[in-house]
Amino acid sequence: MSDNVAVVRELFAALERGDLPGAIQFVGEEVDWQSPVTRTHPPEIPWSRIRRNKREVTEFFKELGQKVKPEGFKLLQITAQDDRVVVEGQNRGTIHETGRSYEHDWVMIFSVRNGKISRLRHYYDTGDLVGIFRGD
Repeated sequence: MSDNVAVVRELFAALERGDLPGAIQFVGEEVDWQSPVTRTHPPEIPWSRIRRNKREVTEFFKELGQKVKPEGFKLLQITAQDDRVVVEGQNRGTIHETGRSYEHDWVMIFSVRNGKISRLRHYYDTGDLVGIFRGD
């Protein structure tokens, strides 16, 4: 397993444990973090803006946690080449406000340099999540 894959796996392991400081240690001081990648920034998904540094990524996780309770990741496939690590996965959770559950598929593309995540693109269908927030 490449060192870059190990970094991404450790990030997910820390998130599974609920260890935010442990996860953030794998993020570079300067980062290009987009989760989810969207041009619409729906109000139901306030965490959907670009983050540029470690402090802003910490805020991303706090904003996400205020709206949803993640209930596990399932990493389906990991592909790595050079500094890129592509992860296909699924996760589920509960919306705090409504108590409704969700489950979705996603793809995350990480760039890792010198043992730190320097870039993230997280792709998933935001329409599904917005619908659950709205009660559709």
